[in-house]
Amino acid sequence: MLMSSSDKAAKLHYGPSSFRVLRPGQHVYCAVSGEAIPLEDLHYWSAEHQEAYATCEIATRRLLGQE
Repeated sequence: MLMSSSDKAAKLHYGPSSFRVLRPGQHVYCAVSGEAIPLEDLHYWSAEHQEAYATCEIATRRLLGQE
């Protein structure tokens, strides 16, 4: 079975204010919850840890070391 890029997770490089697509795809996974995040809805990530987060609450807890 062939998979299109819409079925695959993207691979991104996270910068301080933007991200760069290294491998095309339609979503990434939250580093904490595992939830799929469509790229158009991706607003929270850590450039230092190279991780994406589904919500600002999850990002805050993770960056404060509570996750």
